[in-house]
Amino acid sequence: MVKTDFEGISFEAFMAIDTALLERFLRDNKFPEQYTATKIRTDVKNGKIKPSDLALYLSDANADLFDTPVVGPEVFRSDDGGATWVKTHEGYLDDIYYSYGYYFGMIHTSPTDKDRIYIYGVPILTSADGGQTFSSLDAPNVHADHHALWINPRNTNHLVNGNDGGVNISYDGGQNWLKANQPTVGQFYTVYADNQSPYHVYGGLQDNGVWEAVHTATESVRWHQSGHNPWTSIMGGDGMQIQVDNRDANIVYTGYQFGNYFRLDRKNNKRTSIQPKHRLGEAPLRFNWQTPILLSSHNNDILYLGSNKLHRSLNKGDDWTAISEDLTTGGTPGNVPYGTLTTIDESPNTFGMLVVGSDDGLIHLTDDSGASWKCISNELPQDLWVSRVQFSKHHPTRIYATLNGYRWDDFTPYVYVSDDLGTTWQNISSNLANSPVNVLREDPTNEHILYVGTDNALYVSADQGASWHAFGEGLPAVAVHDLYIQQEENDLLIGTHGRSIYKLELEEVQQLPELVNSTFAVVAPSPIKHNKRWGQKRSTWAKTNTPDFHWTFFSQQRGSGVWTLVSDKNVTVFESAISLSRGLQHVPYQLKLAPEMLDKFNRKHATALTKAADGHVYLPKGSYTFMWNDMPQTTLVIE
Repeated sequence: MVKTDFEGISFEAFMAIDTALLERFLRDNKFPEQYTATKIRTDVKNGKIKPSDLALYLSDANADLFDTPVVGPEVFRSDDGGATWVKTHEGYLDDIYYSYGYYFGMIHTSPTDKDRIYIYGVPILTSADGGQTFSSLDAPNVHADHHALWINPRNTNHLVNGNDGGVNISYDGGQNWLKANQPTVGQFYTVYADNQSPYHVYGGLQDNGVWEAVHTATESVRWHQSGHNPWTSIMGGDGMQIQVDNRDANIVYTGYQFGNYFRLDRKNNKRTSIQPKHRLGEAPLRFNWQTPILLSSHNNDILYLGSNKLHRSLNKGDDWTAISEDLTTGGTPGNVPYGTLTTIDESPNTFGMLVVGSDDGLIHLTDDSGASWKCISNELPQDLWVSRVQFSKHHPTRIYATLNGYRWDDFTPYVYVSDDLGTTWQNISSNLANSPVNVLREDPTNEHILYVGTDNALYVSADQGASWHAFGEGLPAVAVHDLYIQQEENDLLIGTHGRSIYKLELEEVQQLPELVNSTFAVVAPSPIKHNKRWGQKRSTWAKTNTPDFHWTFFSQQRGSGVWTLVSDKNVTVFESAISLSRGLQHVPYQLKLAPEMLDKFNRKHATALTKAADGHVYLPKGSYTFMWNDMPQTTLVIE
């Protein structure tokens, strides 16, 4: 028996089902043990449930999306410029699409052979006889879900395929494929870090599962030689949110789309499904594509998960209790669920004080673990997607909220703060460029510093949102979908939807509140350990070992000036004119002594510095004063 057998079945037909057959159906479909065939037959007979409730119980968004009957594509051909068309094959082409057709539908013809065509959906197919017959060009190193194809007009065996796993290249018409691993084009929904030392980074990717690596791993193609990529896949599907038990980093909570979450015991290679279920006879729960989860910071045995209700488990996801009714405006029909929770946070100060947001614009608050709820979004713009809610770590009654309107072609940046638990709200979007806001994080060390990720950039505010500054150098104009601050190392992890994950050390950024009112300032550098190998090579053909150092300047306006470095015996060791941008900026300096100052330095300091193997002279141990336009600013110490 299958689920559809119970859709519309009559009372009489249901009661005629053999009890053993019904019991086997219940166990095969993992109904809770309390639902036995005998109990269900009794409940149906007494009118407590309907036979169709068995089918309803098994309904979920993921299954409903892909279990929907799909008519395969058809290929038509015209040899007279589109005046007439002829279907090239019999029937439909099955097993190409498994869901909505708008996701695929491309067709290509070889520029040198009118009978050689390519079509694709989940697999990629080719036909050599004008579409009468097809064969697959899939391969183990080629991801499914194909969206683009380029055919080299000068060599039609040279193909470039774009799919949900990146880019594949073939030089023999698709019989063999190379995978282009070099482009950093990961589409991350989420990013997270645990508290190990060194800490590990986790990320959920669009259609590429959840991956994990130690944060000290370097991005390198060396793994092609070693055979060991530093990143490890720990979950398939569309990678979703991640939480890690602070007491045991082997316990990881994550999953894939539509609320399919699991508790992973990585040490024992065990995976336990933890998705909450509705009770038999109730309407199925609605789970967002990216279902929110949250481990309680007060007790890591307690896990929260949002459907259209908020669920709480007191035992790591083994059992669930719905601690709210529906916190949305209700479900809306469509090929993906709508009317679902999208974001959850718990107060770091008060256990059981929770705030949740939905994809239809509602924000609800409870201060009693869900016994009562209050809608706190009536003052905010309505009918938008609540992309993030977050309690402040610095003020117990402060809540931040970001809303996203791009689904209504509204690109306004909506960023709000409330200092009274949502009774009143203040718009702090200020000078943010028009772009939907996906995420907000508050700096854990300074209440005035906020970070916001939009569809085009990452921003920082040093004055609680009164003004915003875009990050520039090193970070492309790309959608920032998630941010996570690893507090022990003071790193900001930036999950982008298109250019993978970036890491930013926050020490300099966290000095912004003291710098923003300055016309010009230099961030005091930490002492540097001298290395006698500066300027040397490990071997003849190796790269030169050069110091990794930069100055960090803050400038209120664009401009120019001259910086000078002076030794403690008043010898100018280096001087350079530079142009300044607005805001914080790095200026590299390799700790070199200006060649023309070598003799003077040796005399004044009674030393005998000589050139290193690369021809440069590097600064010895000592203290050096940084001057900007002849005005002292800070000191550089080389130990």
